[in-house]
Amino acid sequence: MHENAPVVFRPDPAVASATRVARLMARVGVADAASLHAWSIADLPRFWNTVLSDLDLAWYHPYSQVLDRSRGLAWTRWFLGGQTNIVLNCLDRHVSAGGRGGATALIAEADDGSVRQLTYAELKTEVNRAAGLLRDLGIRPGERVGIYMPMVAEVVVALFACLQVGALAVPVFSAFGADALAVRLADAGAKLLFTADGGYRRGQAVPILPSAQKAAREVPTLEHLIVLRRTGEAVTLQPGRDHWWHERVAPRAPDTQTEVLEAEAGSLILYTSGTTGKPKGTVHTHAGCLATMTKEVGYAFDVYPGDRFCWLSDIGWMMGPWELIGGLALGATLVIFEGAPNWPKSDRLFEIVAKHRVTHLGLAPTAVRLLRRGGEEPSAGHDLSSLRILGSTGEPWDPESWAWYFEQVGGRRCPIINISGGTEMVGCLLSPLPVTPLKSCTLWGPGLGMDVDVVDDAGRSVRGAVGHLILRQPAPSLTKSFLNDDARYLKTYFERFGEEIWYHGDWAFVDQDGFWFLHGRSDDTIKVAGKRTGPAEVEAAVLAHPSASESAAVGVPDDLKGEALVVFVVVKRGVVESETLRAELSEAVISALGKTLRPKALRFVDALPKTRSGKILRRAIRAMWLGEPPGDLGTLENPDAVAAIPRSR
Repeated sequence: MHENAPVVFRPDPAVASATRVARLMARVGVADAASLHAWSIADLPRFWNTVLSDLDLAWYHPYSQVLDRSRGLAWTRWFLGGQTNIVLNCLDRHVSAGGRGGATALIAEADDGSVRQLTYAELKTEVNRAAGLLRDLGIRPGERVGIYMPMVAEVVVALFACLQVGALAVPVFSAFGADALAVRLADAGAKLLFTADGGYRRGQAVPILPSAQKAAREVPTLEHLIVLRRTGEAVTLQPGRDHWWHERVAPRAPDTQTEVLEAEAGSLILYTSGTTGKPKGTVHTHAGCLATMTKEVGYAFDVYPGDRFCWLSDIGWMMGPWELIGGLALGATLVIFEGAPNWPKSDRLFEIVAKHRVTHLGLAPTAVRLLRRGGEEPSAGHDLSSLRILGSTGEPWDPESWAWYFEQVGGRRCPIINISGGTEMVGCLLSPLPVTPLKSCTLWGPGLGMDVDVVDDAGRSVRGAVGHLILRQPAPSLTKSFLNDDARYLKTYFERFGEEIWYHGDWAFVDQDGFWFLHGRSDDTIKVAGKRTGPAEVEAAVLAHPSASESAAVGVPDDLKGEALVVFVVVKRGVVESETLRAELSEAVISALGKTLRPKALRFVDALPKTRSGKILRRAIRAMWLGEPPGDLGTLENPDAVAAIPRSR
């Protein structure tokens, strides 16, 4: 536990007093961060009116009512009567009325170190060209467009082009295999896909288009692929369906029209995996994303125009759209890069920070553990003095890695704004502020406007003990149900504690000094290197192999990735277990879900432990693998299967 941990960071009073959040505290008449949070949840309409005014977000038509929760927390509606667009706030107003068209909006560094920079005006022009092509190809407001691309400048163009025409963007991690891509595009009913011939990682060309084309064959709604020529590898386009970016986007005249959209118009469909079933499509709105993302980037990270913001994330993970929308809405310069943070040298990321004078750097704990291997003092070889704030999310920290990030990267002067929320809210339940003290690994406390609590199994508030993380009041960016599945949405978040409490699924702990910490997921969800997946997707990939009969996947602690996959397989009758088959099954997981999710171990077993109703007891499997007590096995139909797990090593 953390109850005896000391405070290791206290903000400099002069620095703290100059922050956005200090200005907000003065505006509403509170003296400290805890009082500001209490004020923020006491009257949500008052809070959001104040925040949106303070951050100067733009509307085509102002809203008349902040929220309507007459149908319950699960179905809250926000900013009624308002009309806006993310592109109005992130690009249009900077270029037209804001006088920032010449300011740098984007710095994109390629795997080989080459750099492309775009001003706000240049980025807007490129977005206009891509938006025009979307309209040429029949994309209308409310339709869905997939994005399956490397982290190059064009991925930013694609995202904002979707938003400009009112389409819902469906970003998918570019290392996912064809099957994972197809499931998401089919569920979303995507009509068009932005993709590329490939990308680069560690100096090698990595094919992307073959997986996109294979997935396209499984998605009947998909009519067009827009293909960026990135690697120049030989590929074959399907006539009439596939279009080269350089032939259709680059030469097109800019279409400057930005759709005027209702506040609750859809903007993003982001997929998150749970413990059972297919991936869940979380649905987010223009106003919801703007309100939450800009609030967090503005107050928690204290971003101003001209700051240089770099968060190590793919566009397919929540933090990709989060940093792009939140950063550009506030006039910052976004720094993205293709490839690995430790190639061609172990200190590549720190070279990028120094070269581009990055002010805000965000990393998952897994990335920090990876970078630690390159040496104890990254600041010794690079000038990291431009850094002002460090960020973190994705998984719980270990104290050693947190300390290294704080001391060696931030020089003990940069706070680690360790945030946690989820894809389903494209934002944070928990978040420090740049005016708060910090303990190692802490998230400090609830984010502004987030009425969060830790409760026991009966729903009673607890302190000094691990409990369930819950939300008692709505937030603008909470998912609008799950795409095509209201029942699953209600079951996931509202079955455990009732229809007026959002059950998040994390274990949390509040120490005697009021500092909050996370202790992982309370369900079977697996996070490998900060990337969330569910056992069902892994098991489906294994079961696609003709020799596999049953499978169970669990996450186990891993020094580098935070969690790693261990997969258990029952083979079909007559199949001989072998190292060759083990390798084939592991490769099936990699092919479907990407190299990040390579199993740490794959073991053959005679049977999987199941309840009498047929549910695989993954909790018991994981415990036995780790040498821990398996807990109550009273519901098991075959207890011998649990006992056999350690012998499967």
